[in-house]
Amino acid sequence: MQSLLRSWKGILLISEDTSYGFRMAEMEYIIDLLSPLLNIAKDMDNTVQIIPTKDQSYSHRQWLPSSKARKCVSNPSEAQANYAPYFFDNGASSTNGNMALLSLSEDTPVGTHVYTLNGTDPEGDPVTYGMTYETGSRSYFAIDTNFGNVTLIEELDREKEDEIEVIVSISDGLSTVAEKVRILVTDANDESPEFINTPYIVQVPENTPSGSSIFKIEAVDKDTGSGGSITYFLQNIRTNKFTIDRHSGVLRIKTGITLDYEKSRTHFVTVVAKDGGGKLRGDNKVFSATTTVTINVEDVQDTPPMFIGTPYYGYVYEDTLADSEVLTVVALDGDRGKPNNIHYCLVNGDEGSFEINNTTGAISVIKNPSKLKKEVYELKIQASEISLDGDVTAYAFATVTIRVVDLNNHPPTFYGENGPQNRFELTMYEHPPEGEILRGLKITVNDSDQGANAKFNLRLVGPGGIFRVVPQTVLNEAQVTIIVENSAAIDYEKFQLLTFKLLAIEVNTPEKFSSTADIVIRLLDTNDNVPKFSSDYYIARIPENSPGGSNVVAVTATDPDSGLWGEVKYSIYGTGADLFLIHPSTGIIYTQPWATLDAEVTAKYNFYVKAEDTDGKYSLAEVFITVLDVNDHSPEFNENIQEKTMIIGSPVKIEAIDQDAEEPNNIVDYSIMQADPANVFDIDQSTGEIKLKSYIRSLDIIHNITKNKDCIWSVVVQAKDRGSPSFSTTAVLKIDITEETLHKGPMAAFLMQTKDNPMKALGVLAGVIGVMVVITIMISTAMFWRNKRSNKIMPVRRIIKKRQIHQPRTVRMEWLKFKWSSNPAEKFAIEDDTKSLQNENSNNNVQVPSLPPTAPALPPPPVLAPKINTTEWRVTTVSGSLSPKVINKLGKKRGLSSTHNALVSELKQKFEKRNIASNNPHI
Repeated sequence: MQSLLRSWKGILLISEDTSYGFRMAEMEYIIDLLSPLLNIAKDMDNTVQIIPTKDQSYSHRQWLPSSKARKCVSNPSEAQANYAPYFFDNGASSTNGNMALLSLSEDTPVGTHVYTLNGTDPEGDPVTYGMTYETGSRSYFAIDTNFGNVTLIEELDREKEDEIEVIVSISDGLSTVAEKVRILVTDANDESPEFINTPYIVQVPENTPSGSSIFKIEAVDKDTGSGGSITYFLQNIRTNKFTIDRHSGVLRIKTGITLDYEKSRTHFVTVVAKDGGGKLRGDNKVFSATTTVTINVEDVQDTPPMFIGTPYYGYVYEDTLADSEVLTVVALDGDRGKPNNIHYCLVNGDEGSFEINNTTGAISVIKNPSKLKKEVYELKIQASEISLDGDVTAYAFATVTIRVVDLNNHPPTFYGENGPQNRFELTMYEHPPEGEILRGLKITVNDSDQGANAKFNLRLVGPGGIFRVVPQTVLNEAQVTIIVENSAAIDYEKFQLLTFKLLAIEVNTPEKFSSTADIVIRLLDTNDNVPKFSSDYYIARIPENSPGGSNVVAVTATDPDSGLWGEVKYSIYGTGADLFLIHPSTGIIYTQPWATLDAEVTAKYNFYVKAEDTDGKYSLAEVFITVLDVNDHSPEFNENIQEKTMIIGSPVKIEAIDQDAEEPNNIVDYSIMQADPANVFDIDQSTGEIKLKSYIRSLDIIHNITKNKDCIWSVVVQAKDRGSPSFSTTAVLKIDITEETLHKGPMAAFLMQTKDNPMKALGVLAGVIGVMVVITIMISTAMFWRNKRSNKIMPVRRIIKKRQIHQPRTVRMEWLKFKWSSNPAEKFAIEDDTKSLQNENSNNNVQVPSLPPTAPALPPPPVLAPKINTTEWRVTTVSGSLSPKVINKLGKKRGLSSTHNALVSELKQKFEKRNIASNNPHI
């Protein structure tokens, strides 16, 4: 049996579950051979597993359990061949088949359909697909058993697992074939560079030459290709003292740069590692990482010692004991990393009065302060570095200033001419010039202490900004000067007495001793103020009937100066001041004794009032006076009130004028005092219009009322103003009543209204004639210029002139002379003009040598208009444009020959127009 199995290119093993084989037909043959053995091993699960040799593909084909197989071959005579399903092998670039040599990028998103298992069954039975993994392996894929769609369900990571082994299977329900396939996971740029062996701490001596390599930075990127290549660079390269090789990561000191431990002991350098970039989920990604390199600079003995806390000042007070410590100087090795010991010594300046401790640097006074000869000592101190061998390797110098100080036991003191003094007085005029020194104050201030104890400040305490004190800072003693700073504030009218405190207070002493002195300044007055009115203007009213000498208004001005300088004198001036006077002391303005005010003549006055002191300083104010109207005029009727003509139905009007200036004094009311018979007329109270009663509409009614046939009434009318008291005037008015004439219209009404005033009618008529003449002249001028500027000849209205085509032609024009006669037939006479008008371009603007035609004369003017000269009217065309021209008789005689037969000439031109119409006339 073993030899039979070895006849196959593989090795057959018997298992309990399933039978495996490579080829369908050969496997059926083997099963027939193995049927006895299968019966013998019925208690075992019969499975044939075929392990391929090296020259066969790495795959499995699974069969149904042997029990089914036995069922299929229980009757060999009835059994039919059942072929196993198989996968299509479409190659590595295909997306369907048996997944052999499939490669997936590690950035493939979860849930992506990555492959489709595809196979078939020789008998055409439907197949299902399966996928299993070896024990302990992760399940990366899910499969649709019916369609073979493979979906990614776990994220891929090439850096953790670059190959995935999967067992895929295909089954037709009877036979199952399984194959183990290997799926390659390709790289995506999903990893960032990582620095190794961090943190980076580098120790570098400060004397390392520039350009030297001090450290190598290493970073790795698990990606492959460009995504795994790394370049290095530094952040803030311009302010950095270091540089890095971009490929090797070697860190160096920049060329020309040196390290200095004393200036900077530690440097922090930020290194950036960046990969070469690559695809990640369809985009080109570049990843980087940063790390910080700490560079500690190691000290080297190259710096001399340095004194700390310079400059040094010490003080020896008058009560200091001998051998007392004054101050301590401190020096440190400039190389702080490995410092040497410091040795102190006095070089010079002590003069045997001071000593120093060689180890601690403490300086002490060895004499009693009273025996010290100088107030200030300058000590030169040397600090030396002592190496371990005891040699002096470096040294430095420092200067110590020691001042001998007196105790502060004296406050500042003020002195006058006679010794210590705490009150100073001065009398002065107000408003002294700014910057002036108060020389009447002789003040000295002194502090008996020495040095800083004798330094103090001076200041004035009181009204601020008026005076200032000089000097403001004093050492020991000074003469005090007080200077005027604000002259305007030194005002007698505000202060007659100024009081200040002069304060002296020590500056830098803990005791702050101080002292004060009183400064009293009495002010004297000067004439520094101008009289000022209580108002810039005054408004007053006075009735026009006020008698002369009446008070109008009182003005008031004040001068705050004292004595005679405060007395004010008033005066007035101006064009409106003639009728008024002012009291020079009280400021009362009153009218002249002879003055008579009349609101109708002058209703308003204005002038200026002047307030002046004894030195001539003055100010002005304006006075406005209004004269109040008083009802002192009676209404007066006009002259032509005696007779009026009244047409029945039309009123007559009377008018009276009141000369008063203001209302209601000049408002007139009218009334009828007496009429015979009464109850015939009505009068309008406001307008003075008199009209008949409404029932009187004809003369017949008038005749029925009175027997007076001439219809003339005498009416007593009154005009009364509304003043208080009221004045009135009466007049007798004769009214002639007539009926309306037959001639109706505005002219008849006008003539009737002007019956009593013929000059008015004549003036209106002359005005109307004048307006008509002006309008006629304007129309004639406009038409003349329009005809002159236009080159188009309109029908009937213009003279037609033909443009000459071959040769110029002469156009004859005849003009009509209108004659004024009784026979209309004699108005027209024909006369040819002997002179032709040549205009080759047919342009009316061309001037021709012949005289222009004259128009027929106007009819004689109306009788009312005076006739001065004979007027002849020139008619340019038949358009009616007229321009009057006044000529003398001689000119009129000459123009008669040129104006005859004008109508016939125009008719002749119409015929010429018809004749030349066929020759394209130019119009």
